[in-house]
Amino acid sequence: MILPYESPKALFAAWISLISNFLLTLIKIVFGSIFHSTALIADGVHNGGDVIASIATLGSMKLSNHPADREHPYGHGKAEDIASAFISIILIAAAGFLIYDAIKALLEPAEPVSIWALGAALLSALWKWWLYLYTSRAAARFRSKSLQATASDHLADIYASFAAAIGLGIGWAGSRLNIPYTHYSDPIAGIVVSLLILRIAMIMIIQSTNVLMESSVTEDKQEEYRDVILSFPEVKKIDILRAREHGNAVLIDAQIRLPASLTIQQGDDITEKIRQRMISRYPYVEEVLIHINPWYEDREIVEPDSVPDIKK
Repeated sequence: MILPYESPKALFAAWISLISNFLLTLIKIVFGSIFHSTALIADGVHNGGDVIASIATLGSMKLSNHPADREHPYGHGKAEDIASAFISIILIAAAGFLIYDAIKALLEPAEPVSIWALGAALLSALWKWWLYLYTSRAAARFRSKSLQATASDHLADIYASFAAAIGLGIGWAGSRLNIPYTHYSDPIAGIVVSLLILRIAMIMIIQSTNVLMESSVTEDKQEEYRDVILSFPEVKKIDILRAREHGNAVLIDAQIRLPASLTIQQGDDITEKIRQRMISRYPYVEEVLIHINPWYEDREIVEPDSVPDIKK
């Protein structure tokens, strides 16, 4: 199994995001300050948050590479989920700042829009679009949740940069054509995009929190795991099947019923075959723990839900 933190290419993708976010932060804040663009400065501050998020991604990948120890017998795979939650918090804070800055801009006199500020916003949007495609493909290839969170962050940046570009474009065209109230397009677009960023951040933090709370995988996935186990004719019944995410891996616990006539060695051989088939079919499955219960052909197995209610 190749985990993302074991791949130099995954780390390279994280470094590309970090360097790009740092350069974009400088470009936006410098151009925004020179040409007095509120939207561009706010977008630059947003990118500054992305720099912190990229550092968190690299740190979580390095931490995830640590082997299991006495204090962490299941390894450090959840470090990436913690990083995803941290990135979500940064996005929420950035969205709040953008909303505040946009409302503030609505209440202040409008600044003339520069074509250079508009160009910087368009350059940022195109750059971020390439980063989103590159990072999301790397996240899918290496099953990295922190890279996927970074890709979602890039997607939010695309919305922010295009909104800034649209707002600056309308303001620039309106000032040239003497169209009244066009200077309000910039902060209004900023508010709309901030709400979109807030929505993405909330989805990310819910997903990462579910993993940290060790919630189950989807029902469809559980059914797939159930079908694999039941494909062995010796397995008469599955009493319990639990599957949970642990970082980028999945851990499976199961209680199955095998014929009581089988020896301990035979039962162990069957469970090992089940484990090997599960891992070969699903490379992200890191552990399959199977407990064996006896099955008697001539005895009726009473289901828990069918136990009669005996009242005293």
